[in-house]
Amino acid sequence: MRLRLPLLLLLLAVAVLVSTWQPAPQDAPDASAAPGAAVPAGLPPEAIATLELIERGGPFPHRQDGTVFQNREGLLPQRPRGYYREYTVRTPGLSHRGARRIVTGGNPPEVYYYTEDHYRSFRRLETGP
Repeated sequence: MRLRLPLLLLLLAVAVLVSTWQPAPQDAPDASAAPGAAVPAGLPPEAIATLELIERGGPFPHRQDGTVFQNREGLLPQRPRGYYREYTVRTPGLSHRGARRIVTGGNPPEVYYYTEDHYRSFRRLETGP
């Protein structure tokens, strides 16, 4: 009986701690944020997944991912050839790449853009601290 009482007290203390534990903000995953980028409202979850792949360096699902984006449309600031790279943002329900992309600038990336209409318009994703 002497050994049971301390064991029961220990188990009770652990149970109380577990039942009252709340994860700290940095412990809880934030699906709206990706490393290196503050994600604006309305960005699809697939774009967040692509940002995470870019941060990790792949592996990327399409052979075109990471290739040079030439900015032929001229909608992004002019930079030397090779500055911009493009990455596919998966579109659920499509069997092909679709129109959504993330374009990064710099190596390592220092600027991120999102397009959902195959380069007709871009939204800049502000980089985090």
